[in-house]
Amino acid sequence: MLKPFKVFIIFLRGSAKVMLDWPNVTASSHQDLDLRPEEPQRSKCVLGFIPVIYYSILLCVGVPVNILTAVALSRLAARTKKALYYYLLAVTGSDILSQLFIIFVGFLLETAVFHRDVPALLLHSVSAAEFAANHASIWSTVPLTVDRYVALCHPLLHRQISYPERARKIIAVVLTLSLASGIPFFWWSDMWRNSNPPTARDTVLIWSHVTIIYFLPCSIFLVLNSLIIQKLRSAPPQRFGKTTAMLLAITSVFSILWAPRTVVVIYHLHVSSVHRDWRVHLAYDLSNMLAMLNTAVNFFLYCFVSKPFRDAVRDVVLLRGGPLYPHRSLPQQHAPNNASISSLYCGNIKRSQRDSTPSSPRRDRKPS
Repeated sequence: MLKPFKVFIIFLRGSAKVMLDWPNVTASSHQDLDLRPEEPQRSKCVLGFIPVIYYSILLCVGVPVNILTAVALSRLAARTKKALYYYLLAVTGSDILSQLFIIFVGFLLETAVFHRDVPALLLHSVSAAEFAANHASIWSTVPLTVDRYVALCHPLLHRQISYPERARKIIAVVLTLSLASGIPFFWWSDMWRNSNPPTARDTVLIWSHVTIIYFLPCSIFLVLNSLIIQKLRSAPPQRFGKTTAMLLAITSVFSILWAPRTVVVIYHLHVSSVHRDWRVHLAYDLSNMLAMLNTAVNFFLYCFVSKPFRDAVRDVVLLRGGPLYPHRSLPQQHAPNNASISSLYCGNIKRSQRDSTPSSPRRDRKPS
């Protein structure tokens, strides 16, 4: 009965030894290491097997909850026909890709299991796939932000342009561009193992990476969220819907969790490399662990904010199918189905005011 546990302990010990004793050069350059004894002492991973345990837990928790999120959002999208749920579904699918390529393949398989003793072509191919999935995970949030901005600040325009077919086309374009943007990172330099100073190509790739992954999307989030908050400050307090709170939470969590990694990558480029300074190595490990946490937190944000999402999750967990489509509505109720929460709120206010206003007594005409 103890044999599987012993195997797991042996695996952790081997991973710790490898992470502590990584030769920071590629497998094809072992002979060069002997020819250059004057090379500076490489940095060591002081965390030992902690990253292996952390990424294993993150993968075991993140993949199931993201799959559960995808199923629940699919039901809500089919039931409500709102573009919002299609954008959230794209974010969830991109997070699943990031967990599979970055955490499972990159950190666990290549690093902890195979110790990067794999062909260089495979290493570079996986690197390009990791960056593509990472870009897709972040940039799929941009259409969601734009959609919420139009919904709150231009509700009439939102009724015209926000519908499922357009949302699917926008998502397809964004994901295609994000996946294509990972191709140049086939030549990304391995920061943990490369003992040479960053080259001009490394400089271009690193600055392209931090711009695509952080500076550009965060600038869009900052501008649009500022306009949304400014609009809401002049609106009634009830107009601050839960969807807006969800959007602000998603973008804020991303900005916070990815900021340390962006700083460490730039520090590695211009000040001290991960290979030569164990403190930079430690900071890079911790910042990667913090950034990857972003792929598993959206489920809990959705549950905290959205009651329809909680109900959909409960139906999935309890294996209650339920009708995917609501009862057939009246023709005049079908038009605002894609309207934003704010516009529906304004319409309900006007309708309630009209219903609460006493109608003038009608005088029956007497026949003359």
